[in-house]
Amino acid sequence: MSKCKCECRCDCVGLAVVVSIIIGVIAAFLRITAVITLTPAFLWVTFGVPVVYLAVLLLTSSQICACSIRRCICPALQALLIAILGTVLLSVVLLGVEFAATSVTGAVLTGLLIAFFSFVMGATACLIRCILGCSDESDIC
Repeated sequence: MSKCKCECRCDCVGLAVVVSIIIGVIAAFLRITAVITLTPAFLWVTFGVPVVYLAVLLLTSSQICACSIRRCICPALQALLIAILGTVLLSVVLLGVEFAATSVTGAVLTGLLIAFFSFVMGATACLIRCILGCSDESDIC
């Protein structure tokens, strides 16, 4: 019997979603009131960080223990992939189209971008928490 302590950590992913939505709403409000602006450098960072995460994820996903994949890795990986794809898509859109500082569409897209970017960080934390929960040496592949 496996002694792997990786039960489904949906609470971690759910918490990451809620926190990301709150951060996205705050960012959209700050953008609509013209308190913050998006610079191309920030948009390139929000494009580059998830791409690097995706590359690292693809390179290391084959080395993850099989017992982990059945339990908690799959929800964390799905959340991380959704967050990465959403961040990359929205950063490309915002790099391609410029919006006025007080544009409602720009504020909504900025809020979504910041929400997805913070979800990348939260989903990464959930994935690390899940992987480190499996510490039994007999379960390491």
